[in-house]
Amino acid sequence: MSKTQIGVIGLGKMGAGLARQAAEKGYPVVGMDLHPRPDLEGNNLHVVGSLQELAQQLERPRKVFLYIPAGAAVDGIIENLLPVLQQGDIIVDGGNSYWGDSIRRAARLKEKGLHFIDCGTSGGPGGARTGACYMVGGDNEAVDQLKDFFIETAVPDGFLHTGPAGTGHYVKLVHNGIEFGMLQAIGEGMGLLTHFREKLDVSAILGLWNNGSVVRSWLVELMKKMYDEEAGFNVPSYIEDTGEVNWLVADALHMEVPIPVITQSVMQLFTSRDKDPTWAKAIAMMRHGFGGHPYGEDKGIQRERQYGRVGEYEMPEQTGERAEQEPGSKG
Repeated sequence: MSKTQIGVIGLGKMGAGLARQAAEKGYPVVGMDLHPRPDLEGNNLHVVGSLQELAQQLERPRKVFLYIPAGAAVDGIIENLLPVLQQGDIIVDGGNSYWGDSIRRAARLKEKGLHFIDCGTSGGPGGARTGACYMVGGDNEAVDQLKDFFIETAVPDGFLHTGPAGTGHYVKLVHNGIEFGMLQAIGEGMGLLTHFREKLDVSAILGLWNNGSVVRSWLVELMKKMYDEEAGFNVPSYIEDTGEVNWLVADALHMEVPIPVITQSVMQLFTSRDKDPTWAKAIAMMRHGFGGHPYGEDKGIQRERQYGRVGEYEMPEQTGERAEQEPGSKG
């Protein structure tokens, strides 16, 4: 049985990885990108220069994957595809689009007789190249036509039809929020290890943790890998991101679902970009105003902060009166 032909628009890290993997597994692939990619030409993989040419070379019903940045670009590509596609064709958005946009796009394409699938794709460029994790939203008719493709290009058990349009990108969005919280926790742990009074072998500890510990994970594995490659934390502290988890925080406010860890991880990310923190200056100004506290560092105050407390927390004495008030005590 011949394998279904697919089109891939956007041959960046994710799109090119998926196109190559699919071609190697026997799927005929027609790719297209704004920039020429002759390096991708090969068995089962052909790159064209226009949407019209892409549509002409795809068998019906066409299956066209989009791996382009989220936002207006997705709507633009869809609008440009409409004149060259026909009823029954399928558009798959494999990027990190907002789930609400995916619901809207699915409804618009349904009116035109086309199918829309929102495919949250996790695993990074490496996953796209060797086996991804797919969170797929869309109607059964469309998803069933690509089910074998998703299963074969995913890691084992790495495909799930999450429900109707929008659910794939929503599940991926929640996934990204969890990722932010985990990254923040691991990052804080690295801060604790490097600030301990004794010098600790961070690389060895990370390696240990990934062998049987509760926190073993791919992220801990990556932390060790990057720590070793960079010979420590010798990289800029500025953290960049594409903003999807901001959408999740806003969604949580609408749904009144508390997500303090995920929200705080976004705030900490913003803090990494704050090279001239007005908030800190404002607090220093107010503290100077009400208490004469100095601007900037002060050795005397630093010493007071470290040594101002002599003893530990004073526990209340276990008196008879106290014992009588404790739950379970006998009077």
